[in-house]
Amino acid sequence: MQDHFRFYEDNEFIKRYCFRKTSVMDVLLPLVFNRLAKNNNRGLPIAPVIQLLIALRFYATGNFQGHFSIHSITCNKKYLWHWQKTRNFVKFPETLHEQQENIMKFYNVANFPNVAACVDCTHITIGNPGGEIGEIFRNRKRQFSLNVQVASGPNMEILDIDVRYPGSTHDSVIFDRSALRVRFETRQIEGILLGDNGYACQTYLLTPVVNPGPEQNYNRSHISTRNIVERLFGAWKRRFPCLRRVLLTKLETSVAVICATAVLYNIARNIQEDDFEDNNNELPPEDNIIIEANDDGLAFRRAFIAIHFQ
Repeated sequence: MQDHFRFYEDNEFIKRYCFRKTSVMDVLLPLVFNRLAKNNNRGLPIAPVIQLLIALRFYATGNFQGHFSIHSITCNKKYLWHWQKTRNFVKFPETLHEQQENIMKFYNVANFPNVAACVDCTHITIGNPGGEIGEIFRNRKRQFSLNVQVASGPNMEILDIDVRYPGSTHDSVIFDRSALRVRFETRQIEGILLGDNGYACQTYLLTPVVNPGPEQNYNRSHISTRNIVERLFGAWKRRFPCLRRVLLTKLETSVAVICATAVLYNIARNIQEDDFEDNNNELPPEDNIIIEANDDGLAFRRAFIAIHFQ
């Protein structure tokens, strides 16, 4: 069996496995070694590093074909769910000092004050789950998908992810049902959220003004700051191209794959892996139905604009 660490040059290895060789051996493998060592593959054990490379190759391509000529390893739910320790890798800053640091980093982007995170949703295309529930996964573009909600930090890191909803679910519904909303509504997290007009303006979630007059400065700052979450989606999907293609695995495994790549994406940013270049294969922006704001949200936004942008 080829030693892929020696066979491939550094650049080719990164293209095939999404990480540098040193990152795979020194960072990723220790995280999963004990778990993978217990997987004896029905009496035909495969080295943990090989199992890890197979998983990374899947995230980079969306299939296992042609890799080590091994076809007995599939998207095993137990294996992939190991990466879904999202509480360890996908989380908001825990201390008030760290939360205030994030607010300052967001402010440095476009002078928008008191921002803790930017929230948005992106569709990950999946195969038709079939059965009685299949059609609820068909989105407005007539594709089957999961609508994934993500909260982005100032460094394009994933602070929160919700992968529970089918493609027909609107962004605002996902947010209303999420723990993210509860945490901001009850002020468990310092600061406010920024979202597009697919969300209702709230006292803890600010959206752009639809027809701005004197609010143009506010809108410009809002859009420039919120652009971070759009860039996050691009960087995430470029690093793990399986997210741009159709995930043909079982529904529960597709959920696990998305969570796994979110964890790996944060690890990549934390260890300063280079972002993958834009190859112009990104999906077009996803248009949203404009949601009407409530009175409290509108009043808060007017006062916020008067204080900070006029």
